Amino acid sequence: MRLTVVGNPANRRVSLFTRAVLAAGLPRPEVLPWVDVLTGAAPPPAGALVRVDSAGEDPTVDRLLRGAPTDARHGELVGLADAYAGLVGGVERVAAGGAELLNHPADVAVLCDKRRCHAVLSAAGVPVPAALPPVDGYPALRTAMAGAGWHRVFVKPAHGSSAAGVIALAVGPRGLRADTTVEHTPDGLFNSLRVRRYTDEATVAAIVDRLAPDGLHVERWLPKAGLGDRVVDVRVVVVAGRPTHAVVRAARGPLTNLHLGNARGDLAALRAAVGEAGWAAAMETCERVAACFTGSLHVGVDLMFLAGWRRHAVAEVNAFGDLLPGVVTDGRDTYAEQVHALTTGRWQRWRAGVGACAA
Repeated sequence: MRLTVVGNPANRRVSLFTRAVLAAGLPRPEVLPWVDVLTGAAPPPAGALVRVDSAGEDPTVDRLLRGAPTDARHGELVGLADAYAGLVGGVERVAAGGAELLNHPADVAVLCDKRRCHAVLSAAGVPVPAALPPVDGYPALRTAMAGAGWHRVFVKPAHGSSAAGVIALAVGPRGLRADTTVEHTPDGLFNSLRVRRYTDEATVAAIVDRLAPDGLHVERWLPKAGLGDRVVDVRVVVVAGRPTHAVVRAARGPLTNLHLGNARGDLAALRAAVGEAGWAAAMETCERVAACFTGSLHVGVDLMFLAGWRRHAVAEVNAFGDLLPGVVTDGRDTYAEQVHALTTGRWQRWRAGVGACAA
């Protein structure tokens, strides 16, 4: 078995997967840089087994994905819809030579569009937060919230990742509150590692209106369960249909992403709080999520338990959600688990035994 990785060569994702491949006694995988894919390199040939990794964290790749003449400024939220189109087109070019991809282009296209992903999960009966119809700006958002009787929502860029541009918006008699990673400036929006709170409606409206042309997905804000003084959710990595790795994300605010300075929580304490039956039901939900994307060797499921621990819902599903450094199950990290699923034939057996959801 010889593997190819499409990725950014200096990125740790590529390094970690390469290490797992070599540890399994397989040949060193060939690395096809995203820059080369996007500038006309020949795709891998028929018979190749190809992992497509995240295209993020490289300004040149971002510029090529967007088809822009210059690099974005550091952290700038710009051209999200163009970057999505560039990513989907790039994955399709990787597949054009007949290689077998471990992330099917159709799956990537759905997983990287929050609106489409939500629709697929909802149609499959997966518990997800209710969503508003499409909104094209702040006035439409407030009108739709009022019509639904919702006072708290998550406003998400349709093609964002890592909480970039996400707004946790609460509206009440005393005004509004918006927690977000967005830094609002006169000449643009910028993603920040520091969560900001805005209470000025004009500023919040300006942020929403600037994000809206690239597409928005708005979900009802469901109250999450907490451990101690923090709210928690769980990133679950599902490999070949089986939930294998999980990390608890604990935050004092509504945005739980670990790169925002939040803490890893106690998985054993969370499992004790939810109970054996509740945890088993949640893992069954993660399996159902993966069954919607049988062209993907792995998916990263953001799972939340609601206040009281009796119910759970899926907040998001990630096409490239397997970066959980230091999380080991049965002696394998997430990358080694994927290699194991390939070398043992588990992925092929799972795909043969489960029907895909209609995307």
